[in-house]
Amino acid sequence: MKAIRPFFRAALIAAGLALAASFAFAQDSAVKESVGKDSVVKEFKAGFGPNSVGVVDAAEDTEIAGPQAIYAGENGEILLLDQVNSRVVGFEPKAPGERTRSLALPQGVDPTDLIVANGGIYVWDGKPIALEAREGGGGLTRSLAQSSGAVDETTQSMFAQMGSEETDPATRTISAAPARTRQLVASRGKGPIAVTVTPDQTGAAVRIEVSQQGASTPFAKLAMKVSDKFGAVEFLDVDRSGRMYVLAENIPPVAGIGASTFIARFSPTGAFEGVYELPLTPNVALSRRFVTVSPEGDIYFLRTRKGVVDVIGVGFQPMRIGQTIDMRGPSPDYAALAKLGKGAIAAIGPVTRASITQRGLAFEAFTWRLTPATYGPDPDAQCSGFNRIRRPGYLIGRAGQDVRGVPYCWGCQGSLPQFAARVSRGALAGNVCTRNDPRYDVVGVDCSSFVSAAWGLSTHFTTAAIPSIAALLQNPWDLKPGDALNKPGSHVMLFMGFTADRKAEVLEASPGGCNGRVCRNVYPLASLLERGYEPRRFRALAD
Repeated sequence: MKAIRPFFRAALIAAGLALAASFAFAQDSAVKESVGKDSVVKEFKAGFGPNSVGVVDAAEDTEIAGPQAIYAGENGEILLLDQVNSRVVGFEPKAPGERTRSLALPQGVDPTDLIVANGGIYVWDGKPIALEAREGGGGLTRSLAQSSGAVDETTQSMFAQMGSEETDPATRTISAAPARTRQLVASRGKGPIAVTVTPDQTGAAVRIEVSQQGASTPFAKLAMKVSDKFGAVEFLDVDRSGRMYVLAENIPPVAGIGASTFIARFSPTGAFEGVYELPLTPNVALSRRFVTVSPEGDIYFLRTRKGVVDVIGVGFQPMRIGQTIDMRGPSPDYAALAKLGKGAIAAIGPVTRASITQRGLAFEAFTWRLTPATYGPDPDAQCSGFNRIRRPGYLIGRAGQDVRGVPYCWGCQGSLPQFAARVSRGALAGNVCTRNDPRYDVVGVDCSSFVSAAWGLSTHFTTAAIPSIAALLQNPWDLKPGDALNKPGSHVMLFMGFTADRKAEVLEASPGGCNGRVCRNVYPLASLLERGYEPRRFRALAD
């Protein structure tokens, strides 16, 4: 996207013209200006040391697993949720060469998201959990313990920014939930605020009203317009200078054009100032919370790739007030990722959208007893180190208990009745080793065998083979329940529907995002498309 010099901004603001609050968007005549460059603030190697984080390299049908979330603390410290090493790592971005500090997570807490609010640390493990640092250790190596900190509506809303939301107890889904009419944020610059986002009928423009919680009138009215259609629109924060930051997605109606994820910045008066385009590409691994705003207004992006995790300072691109945001991310080369498919379609049951979603939800809802035989020896030394232990995280320490969800098992396959029969006979449950060496004494499903089973197939079609049996949807907005988001050679998710705020709700079998089982997740759609996920529809589906 071309950079745009703000045109008479100072004069317009001085005159009190609230152009950013109206839909009278200006025409796209622009003056070139230097564009801020992205820069690597700190690089972490794979490992467990003070300047390392846990990274599990990808294998066939397995994405890279690494830190799941990044968040800027109230003092400017950057925190990473180092899920593989079960800790939170913190460092000072203005002095990245100084030693990091490590905060060990409490035993039994396996989170996938993290935020800082109300002076405390909160993590998401199916629900928000408040944590506090224990005394001792000189501040560099300490531990976290669960606290009695309030998990209020604002905390819930801040987790929902990236899709961390509790499911309906009856349906285990949220796709039918009403739109969040308000977004609540514990901002750095304005304290507790309430935000309403109102898209127009075309979906290409939004109006955003920002007010103090409890106030009847907004203190700022913001407006944005994109060239195609908005996906997620989430108000992130207000910095200490009063500038406001909104995460948004531009999603074209053609899958191959390239979606884009960006943060729009607004002045304290609500004037649109420009954007930070987030460097999402197919080689960036999936993570839950991949961007954060510091109290000073710096944007940091979490990039996980083979053996390395980078924290990137994202460059700012100025734009003119009212400018239409016309951004295109790189178009993933699906053909280069895909391999030759295999076999003919072999359906084992009715293939309708209802039957597909029912089978998928049954894998997530299945409750079974984790006997000593299915749990296996403890400690579990198989596949230890950064190839991951064999046992999925959600099963650790739960021998003799009832657990929910079919476990992740790389290279395993089978229907739900087959899993139930084998686990009742004492077969080992779950295997999160990411290597091309399946174990045949273990039961469960990996990502593609789960989708194959949900589609009613008796044959396991890998992510590389799925394109041979599932047509590419030209428009990602045409996704319907029972379709898939597939990244050939890496990972696949069963699409369950669009949430009311235009995110993608999925079921997936994942060692990272699901802690080693089949679970329900919600992701911003553009962040998936930019990472190389393609919308696919099973050809045998009776639509």
